[in-house]
Amino acid sequence: MSMSEILNGKIIKGIGGFYYVEAANQVYECKARGVFRKEKITPLCGDSVTISVNDGAENTIDEIHPRKNQLTRPPVANIDNLIIVASTVKPRPSTLVIDKLIAVAEHKNIEPVIVITKDDLSPADELVSIYKNAGFVSVAVSNETGEGVDEVRKLLCGKTSAFTGNSGVGKTSLLNRIAPELKLATSAISEKLGRGRHTTREAELFSAAGGYIADTPGFSSLELPMISSIDKNELPYCFREFRKYLGSCKFTTCSHTCDKGCKIIEAVNNGEIEKSRHESYKAIYNEIKDIKEWQK
Repeated sequence: MSMSEILNGKIIKGIGGFYYVEAANQVYECKARGVFRKEKITPLCGDSVTISVNDGAENTIDEIHPRKNQLTRPPVANIDNLIIVASTVKPRPSTLVIDKLIAVAEHKNIEPVIVITKDDLSPADELVSIYKNAGFVSVAVSNETGEGVDEVRKLLCGKTSAFTGNSGVGKTSLLNRIAPELKLATSAISEKLGRGRHTTREAELFSAAGGYIADTPGFSSLELPMISSIDKNELPYCFREFRKYLGSCKFTTCSHTCDKGCKIIEAVNNGEIEKSRHESYKAIYNEIKDIKEWQK
């Protein structure tokens, strides 16, 4: 091997200034070059990077490739899928919580996938069809029978996915079924994904199901502070089934909440847009409409 080898890889973990980069089927411990500090760029878990593997010296991250998206809480980049897990019962699903998570994902250029668990306890059809009609991949799963698990597993292949959902919806059991190789980490993961642990912990990516699963503790706090970073004028675009109607309302200032001549309200009344989705839109709109630019 030469003195130095250049490889492309992905940061799967960062701890105290050291970054662990998966490249060429190995994990290398690297330090970031000083130039990033000068430019005030922090490497993030999920970053695609170019590294130098050095013989007899520290390995270095030389280049961080452009990010498709980045989140501050949890600090992670290039998430492809946000797997939003809700259950049919215990806890009862909140379409508002699901729709807030979807809006944040859409805003960040992350593909939302809706997974409804406990289909064996109570049918998930109604929820699944709400989200299918809105244009999302929506899957009913049973962690008991394994129904739907393969479908979710396929969606993870070649992607970086983060899972989110309230405590008790069966996230951990689902992860175990999808990727038994994570079994060792379950109690750790469930503890990490559980609520009420607000210790600052780094994000981490696990290789599983042909892709990466992000263990991102920040996502389980459903009080998404991120919703407030969406501008009220951008919000309609975070509801994908609204998009084809935008621009054709009677008034250009239409807020799509209760205005006369609103094409979206018309579509809701015609059954083309799900009522629960529009209810969530109005609730989120009212929550963010008075937030000033400086408060974001």
